[in-house]
Amino acid sequence: MKQRVQKILASTLQVSRRKAEELVLNKRIHINGQLAKPGDQADEQKDEILFDGKKLPSGVEKVYYLVNKPIGVVCTTRSFRSEKKITDLVPDSPKVYPVGRLDKDSSGLIILTNDGDLANQMTHPRFEHKKIYQATVQEKITPAFITSMRKGVHLEEGLARADKIKKLSEYQFEITIHQGWNRQIRRMCGELGYRVSSLHRIQVGDIKIGSLKEGEYKVIDPPSPTKQS
Repeated sequence: MKQRVQKILASTLQVSRRKAEELVLNKRIHINGQLAKPGDQADEQKDEILFDGKKLPSGVEKVYYLVNKPIGVVCTTRSFRSEKKITDLVPDSPKVYPVGRLDKDSSGLIILTNDGDLANQMTHPRFEHKKIYQATVQEKITPAFITSMRKGVHLEEGLARADKIKKLSEYQFEITIHQGWNRQIRRMCGELGYRVSSLHRIQVGDIKIGSLKEGEYKVIDPPSPTKQS
């Protein structure tokens, strides 16, 4: 079956679609002896695809890890001497990447996979995967705060709004969002004069963190890309 060459490269080389396109643009990919162009299609079973003059490696089995990220762990695959990476919490092989992000100061659920297609689907806005967090703030939660979070808070990207929010205690609340902008909940709270002490993600789409302990992972089935209601 023919597929876009970028998709084939992303799967077999375990790189992002953007990186795969860079390989094509940098003239490192040939299909049946011809220099590949972005958008070209090929059949892995019938066509000869060369990367730097060598055949692509055979397909790697797709894996999906659910991780309970501790505070202080960074969601990156880059190496930093003083920081622990999210990939340090799962097996070294096959190489996987985090789906979306969870900032260093936050904890909870994050998915790691080598399935580039699923990662794109899970992070694309049109699928609207809900994300549920439990937050603790330093100021007492008032009815006005809850109302403002529901109505929306203006951020640089636009109006950030809680899909659902409920007060758990004087200083804790649970919030559901689907936008997923960088440090969105912290920034929303900041605009309303609230400082976040802790932020813990407990669910993405239909995947829940459950009883998984901090710093641990488990293998899961591929999450569904179906748009959330």
